[in-house]
Amino acid sequence: MRRLSGHLQRYAWGSPTLLPEFLSADADGTPWAELWFGAHPLAPATLTASGEALNDAIAVNPESLLGEPVTRAFGNSLPFLLKLIAPKEPLSLQVHPSREHARECFAAENAAGLALDSPDRNYRDANHKPEMVLALEPFEALCGFRTPRKAASILEGLEAPLAQRMLALLEAQPSAHGMRAAFRMLVAPAMRPDPSEIVALAEECGARLRARTSPSPRIDRAVALLNEKYPGDPGVAATLLLNPVSLKPGEAMFVPAGALHSYLSGFAVEIMASSDNVLRAGITPKKVDADELLQCVSVSAAPPIRIAPERLNDATSAYFAPIDDFELSTFTSEAGDDSSAQTFVGTGPRIVVCLDGPLTLDTSAGSDTLERGEAVFIAAHEGALTVRGHGRLVQASVP
Repeated sequence: MRRLSGHLQRYAWGSPTLLPEFLSADADGTPWAELWFGAHPLAPATLTASGEALNDAIAVNPESLLGEPVTRAFGNSLPFLLKLIAPKEPLSLQVHPSREHARECFAAENAAGLALDSPDRNYRDANHKPEMVLALEPFEALCGFRTPRKAASILEGLEAPLAQRMLALLEAQPSAHGMRAAFRMLVAPAMRPDPSEIVALAEECGARLRARTSPSPRIDRAVALLNEKYPGDPGVAATLLLNPVSLKPGEAMFVPAGALHSYLSGFAVEIMASSDNVLRAGITPKKVDADELLQCVSVSAAPPIRIAPERLNDATSAYFAPIDDFELSTFTSEAGDDSSAQTFVGTGPRIVVCLDGPLTLDTSAGSDTLERGEAVFIAAHEGALTVRGHGRLVQASVP
């Protein structure tokens, strides 16, 4: 069992208070967006005792740390990345590529001589990036396209010329083809509307929200929020085509490759395949490549994929995503007696983060006591994990 220090990411959309409070750290007035606990080479966690990067430690002794089943399936790399994520402002409207597309495009960018940190790059690695988010506090998001008819019903009654053009496309083709045409018209560089048209559309959505005549108050609130931060951005108008999502603490949502999404606000645990491949359509100061995103996005109507927890024992609940790279589970103990040990179900390489503590963790390789925000890496050879005390843990592992 090895104590881990996460890698802090200070993206502009992050909350300046949520992560510092969770970690019992002093806020410094800057945004603390994400805390990465993983072995991705761009921002690996470190082993606290030695200061060694987790990916470097795994490279030295992969079979002992990862186990033979994981190295056989994924090579000498930890296949998942666990994060704490704290958006105060919306993230970009984005899509993650499939593994096949990422592998092809990463190779092409390498062959073109683009450095890994080049601003012209879209692909930082050759992996896909399906992900799941588990809310720790109320969490707001957008994810996936609505049915064309539902999107049309939200556009009906809006007099803004841009809304009328979007509506006409959906009515002419009430299918995925019509939805793709409407989305392409908004984000493709050659067809992108004038910013003034998007602002006019957003202002009309705000007006009907205030008048309490909105057919979807959550979507109109999202449009107003995004327009305030990114006035005239095509992603503001695209929001009218998407599903709004509200997660309560303990609720989870899976985001597959190709799903257009944006996280708006809240505090959550996020787990994903170990990748940093993000294709952006808008609502961001970062690089936008709508043409590349349009090659990967799925416009088929689909509700958000909510993952219900499955109880494995009295203390362990698992959120099983339809993916081979990761599994997320939680441990909750109400026991006040430190002498009463309970099993936290899981095998193989694991990263465990304490959500509330103190809790004492025991494996065949040793023991450690974690307070809130502290984390450990458990190697495959360490076997079963037992826990004593009162509190909550979250665990990333491989199915």
